[in-house]
Amino acid sequence: MQSIRYWLVLPAAGGGNRFGGSIPKQYAPLAGSTVIEHALAPFLDDGRCSGIAVVLSPGDQWFARLPVSRHTRLRMVAGGDERSDSVRLGLASLPAVDEDWVLVHDAARPCVSRDEVDALLAATMNDPVGGLLALKVADTLKVGDDQGRVTSTAPRSALWRALTPQMFRAGLLRDALARAYQDSRVPTDESQAVEWLGHSPRLVPGSARNMKVTQASDLALAEAVLKREGAAR
Repeated sequence: MQSIRYWLVLPAAGGGNRFGGSIPKQYAPLAGSTVIEHALAPFLDDGRCSGIAVVLSPGDQWFARLPVSRHTRLRMVAGGDERSDSVRLGLASLPAVDEDWVLVHDAARPCVSRDEVDALLAATMNDPVGGLLALKVADTLKVGDDQGRVTSTAPRSALWRALTPQMFRAGLLRDALARAYQDSRVPTDESQAVEWLGHSPRLVPGSARNMKVTQASDLALAEAVLKREGAAR
């Protein structure tokens, strides 16, 4: 792969209401560490990463206690009400010029592999728009109504499930998030904000192992994935 450098924004300001418990899901213990530390690991070990903005809730009392918080390439930033606000604020804190690449990765995705990051960089580094890791939908998808009844079956051949990291030029991502904020629109991921500007990001096949921890029961599966990958190395 030709030389490439990038910045990382890791939004970690969410409360994780569906997770339950006394701490946000990103700080849940996982395989001898925490969810957020596993999410950061592939990037902290990557010499191509110029710096990382970890975006935290203004009242966060957990991250500064972790040894990783003292990493020299990492800065802590206060987030906003929505995930897109947190990404926008994290991006603003980085000294990235418009042409620099920026990756955005969920703090609740602890199982992303270095191979996936490499695949995203290789497939997207010469793309005029940018792209994201994604997984083709394998299940049959039903559209339901308010009464819980099927109204139609969605064709799955063109459907993908968005993963992270997502990768865009800093200038384009700034413009996309700023426009969404000005228009009072809340994108569910960075790709959607870029799509609203009329662009079509590249879909890069990712792994089903790159799961998002949403409920406490997801931790057992994430631990199994991490242990299996550790043994494979």
